[in-house]
Amino acid sequence: MWLRKIKTLLRLKLEASKLSNPVVNENCRKFEVNTRILSVFVVNDLLPIVGFSPFPLNELILMSAALCRIKPKYVFEWGTNVGKSARIFYETSKKFNLAVTIHSIDLPDDVYHSEHPGKQRGAFVKGYREVKLHEGDGLDTALRITSSLEKYARFVFFLDGDHSYNSVLRELSGIIDNFSSPNILIHDTFHQSSGSGYNVGPYKAIKDILSNR
Repeated sequence: MWLRKIKTLLRLKLEASKLSNPVVNENCRKFEVNTRILSVFVVNDLLPIVGFSPFPLNELILMSAALCRIKPKYVFEWGTNVGKSARIFYETSKKFNLAVTIHSIDLPDDVYHSEHPGKQRGAFVKGYREVKLHEGDGLDTALRITSSLEKYARFVFFLDGDHSYNSVLRELSGIIDNFSSPNILIHDTFHQSSGSGYNVGPYKAIKDILSNR
């Protein structure tokens, strides 16, 4: 049994050493990636660092796939918490040579929120020069920073702040109004019955935005 586990680990390490660009049919419109390559990356590189929470395997693959496919110059995310999402983007950029700068935004230390990590804010990415930590409102801070960046740079926005309908609707509207071709990922977008009472706001906000734009 132990021999089999050792052989499996060696095989995964060998596969990891041969990782190439996971994007398939890059010139086609559909989002296509080699999930086998990304699976090896997630198991070998991401899981030992960030674990399964709050991002399970399917979300780790989606987040890394989005970066590889879109190849943004900048990622703007809000809801830093301890910095796991920023670390996922950082490790993906490093592994696949994407040269992405990540701006991670969270509420100021003096603002109360049940999920505010306090002194642990951004602990997973502190000291990494490719990750810039900011305090403030996510949308407002992102718009302020992007106003001084290249006009036609490619951006990815990762929304993981307040999951209420009004907040997500405001954030989506602000991004779409200010960027011609935004790439947006939204965490906790559950498509389930309203009776569940758990983070149903983001999905409704997405639905309403798409129906009106």
